[in-house]
Amino acid sequence: MPQYQNKGSFEGWMKRITINTALQKYREKSPLQLVAEVSNEEIEEDVVIETENISVDMLLKLIQNLPDRYRLVFNLYVLDNYSHKEIAALLKISEGTSKSNLSRAKQILKKEMELHQKKVQNA
Repeated sequence: MPQYQNKGSFEGWMKRITINTALQKYREKSPLQLVAEVSNEEIEEDVVIETENISVDMLLKLIQNLPDRYRLVFNLYVLDNYSHKEIAALLKISEGTSKSNLSRAKQILKKEMELHQKKVQNA
């Protein structure tokens, strides 16, 4: 608290500390195994995820079940509004790798959500 100098929002300052602390602990716990960069054609294809028929709790559970490397990029980009450039700097990866990991996270989520919705419909 003594380091906060009333510059910018307190919420933003705390968010930055929390994210940096979590990243630091994660790096200490296990090294990140991020997927190598893929071609821009594969990255450009954006995945549209329909969330209308799924609960927030189930969506959060599916996000938590993503592989670590994808979940980390997904959370930073989608939930914390970091740019790929910022994510690349934080994780010491390339921007292309960040984009690729986000794209793959979205593909996995879409597939898992479709499976969940089929289970619900068949029940």
